[in-house]
Amino acid sequence: MLVNSHAIAPPPVATAYGTLLNHRGALAALGDAVHQPPYKAPPKAPVLYIKPRHCLAGHGSAVEVPGDAQTLEVGAQLGIVIGTEACRVREADALAFVAGYTICSDLSVPHASYYRPSLRWKARDGFLPLGPRILPARQVPDPDALEVVVQIDGREAQRYSTAGMQRGVAKLIADVSGFMTLTGGDLLMLGAGPAAPLARAGQTVRITIDPIGTLEHRLVAEARP
Repeated sequence: MLVNSHAIAPPPVATAYGTLLNHRGALAALGDAVHQPPYKAPPKAPVLYIKPRHCLAGHGSAVEVPGDAQTLEVGAQLGIVIGTEACRVREADALAFVAGYTICSDLSVPHASYYRPSLRWKARDGFLPLGPRILPARQVPDPDALEVVVQIDGREAQRYSTAGMQRGVAKLIADVSGFMTLTGGDLLMLGAGPAAPLARAGQTVRITIDPIGTLEHRLVAEARP
């Protein structure tokens, strides 16, 4: 990962968890394939993956596009920062366990399979820019009604609402904490919208979620040894 002089360190995060196919449109885009092997049926529980610490990058960062990828998929989404230990939390109580919200640019090498996603596709260095801040939860009264807008080189590339999620913030926390404990500082990503845009080296990505703000990062070609 390359970081320019204007980059801000990413918010402190314990473990970052991504959620696949949570947006109704993203799941619908699979079409009949969701009933074929290896899926065989739509997911009945949250489909999670981990973004290791080496993936974390901050607002203003420059992230390398690997030499074996022409573009990267930009999974713009809301990040839920857990405040206190959450284990077997009821949906009605779940929002009380949220410290705040941030913006996530969940980058990945484009791939066709959502079944056991490969670390090679999703866990390269710098593949999770976060920021520009963590907004306290009390300042986001309805996290399930936020508009996510993605611009690439100043042109709108995606726009969707968190209202389109199969599991809203409280439901996702309740379901995940039902089978594992979330600890303070953990980041749980709500899930990307449908038709995630592609960006290439040399382009600038801006993701806006009001009232959190705008996360910006650049993509650069991988440095050659």
